[in-house]
Amino acid sequence: MSSKWQDTIEGKVWVFPDNVDTDVITSGKYLNDLNAMLNHILAPLNSEFPKKVQKGDIIVAGENFGCGSSRETAPEILQMKGIAAIIAGSFARIFYRNSISIGLPIFEIKGIKDNFSTGDVAKINLLTAEIENITQNKAFHAEKFPPLLLDILKAGGELKLLYAEVKEKKKALKAAGKL
Repeated sequence: MSSKWQDTIEGKVWVFPDNVDTDVITSGKYLNDLNAMLNHILAPLNSEFPKKVQKGDIIVAGENFGCGSSRETAPEILQMKGIAAIIAGSFARIFYRNSISIGLPIFEIKGIKDNFSTGDVAKINLLTAEIENITQNKAFHAEKFPPLLLDILKAGGELKLLYAEVKEKKKALKAAGKL
């Protein structure tokens, strides 16, 4: 389990529209420059976002978040910038997969963006998938993560989970005198 894991996340919300493309999240012209990607992330939709987003903030968006190219840098840069979770009406499948793979929790709830405003405070229980807009006193429920996906998130991503499992197996083999 990752030392960073917490069962609940609470943070400031940034609201984005439907069809947020990975090319808008991380523009192709900055792909070879990490600092430029961080300084321009989602800027075409909100010029204040790259300057004011903080660790622990949460994105709430409309339908089809992460559509476009299969750019795995999109969820990585969001996570590096401090985004703790994303809630959207729906996600492009490859974006969903890439996000879980790096340990970034994402939740689908139809119509969710109409229930939040930028600056609201949201609280998410990662175990129960209960989501609360604290500012507007509204509660929502997403589908809970299956056990394997929850394990991936708790570990901080697929690779970290795999490394932890290999380490445990090596330890067991050494203890049994088989290694």
